Amino acid sequence: MSDEAAISERAVLVNIEFQKTEFNEGLDEFVELVTSAGLHPVNTVTCSRNAPDSGFFIGSGKVEEIKEALTDNQADVVIFNHILSPRQERNLEKVCQCRVVDRVELILDIFAQRARSFEGKLQVELAQLQHLSTRLIRGWTHLERQKGGIGLRGPGETQLETDRRLIGKRIKTINTRLEKVRRQRQQGRKKRTRSAIPVVSLVGYTNAGKSALFNRLTGSDVYVANKLFATLDPTFRRIELAPATPVILTDTVGFIRHIPHDLVNAFHATLEEIREADLLLHIVDVTSDHRHSQIEQVNQVIKEIGAEGVPQIEVYNKIDLHGEMSARVEMNEDNSLGRVWLSASTGEGIDGLLMVITRFIRSRVQHHRLNLPPSAGKLRAHLFDMGVVRNERCDEKGGWLMEVDIESQRLEQLFRQSGLVLGQESRLESALEDVLRQ
Repeated sequence: MSDEAAISERAVLVNIEFQKTEFNEGLDEFVELVTSAGLHPVNTVTCSRNAPDSGFFIGSGKVEEIKEALTDNQADVVIFNHILSPRQERNLEKVCQCRVVDRVELILDIFAQRARSFEGKLQVELAQLQHLSTRLIRGWTHLERQKGGIGLRGPGETQLETDRRLIGKRIKTINTRLEKVRRQRQQGRKKRTRSAIPVVSLVGYTNAGKSALFNRLTGSDVYVANKLFATLDPTFRRIELAPATPVILTDTVGFIRHIPHDLVNAFHATLEEIREADLLLHIVDVTSDHRHSQIEQVNQVIKEIGAEGVPQIEVYNKIDLHGEMSARVEMNEDNSLGRVWLSASTGEGIDGLLMVITRFIRSRVQHHRLNLPPSAGKLRAHLFDMGVVRNERCDEKGGWLMEVDIESQRLEQLFRQSGLVLGQESRLESALEDVLRQ
């Protein structure tokens, strides 16, 4: 479904409430997904069931109701707010005589419309092909015919086998290209690591206001819209929280309940930015009635990608749309990271968030006593430029005795770049003097 084609398409929505809650999805969010894809919902079929039907996911009576809704509303497509098996999808298309799309395909289509960067387009195409590879049979009987014609008669291979082979070849090509992109991303990550500037990643449920907050903090103009998955591609910006306290902010793709596994795999390189961050800002939409379950869903994805150990601050956004909430900062009982209430739209509460981030960054700063040799003049100048030098005096060898307040990891990286080892700088100078005497 392209943007232009989808705008004119009329959709019949199907949402089933099951006793087993793991099958259930929110109806309001489902409608948002459909409209975000550019479709026009014309009817919603709902019912309750104990469990999905193995053949059609729903009962035969509801299948007839869907057919009537398609005819009465001149609809083009049926969209399920659930994950269908290839067999269920094929059976429904055969009966309804139209396309049937499940929740996974709907989300993949939205991602395909939103992807702008080369990497994003590759990731979405990979996820779509991986999903399509299990659904080649569908209702298209021509795919099961054997290839024929001049030079092609005989045993040969079926069209279905050809399509599978071509899809497999394309998946391999995309994975090769993505691997190159991953290496480039790792090089960028190494550069940020060498600079030792803390990385703060914005995460959260889709449409929670991450990009709006990112723009407010950085002064950028990342695309913002009141719709699901408005932005996909990660964006990096450096800001100064305070003198000598720089951080790199990164805006990431929004999460959603039961995010398709193919998408998690395809966006693995992008999601690695979250795992490698020093701090996560978990953005929460205070106006959502389902914000508690959304927090759980985001934390589940964070755990799935191996980022559960990264410190996290919960940021409750959109207080300007909630009359009973005001900007404030709450710390945990142990005075550790807590929660911040703010409005990215109006800027109310932003100062409190900056204070909490600065406090976190500075809490990792330690006091160090250094004995730099005369050959470390460039390192000394760098430390002064960073504003971390508390005290300094010259020693009898022409070096410097310094007291600095800086994060240990950052200091170690600066030493490595200068060819020194933290804690061994005075011994290195003594060894150099011994060599000169000889």
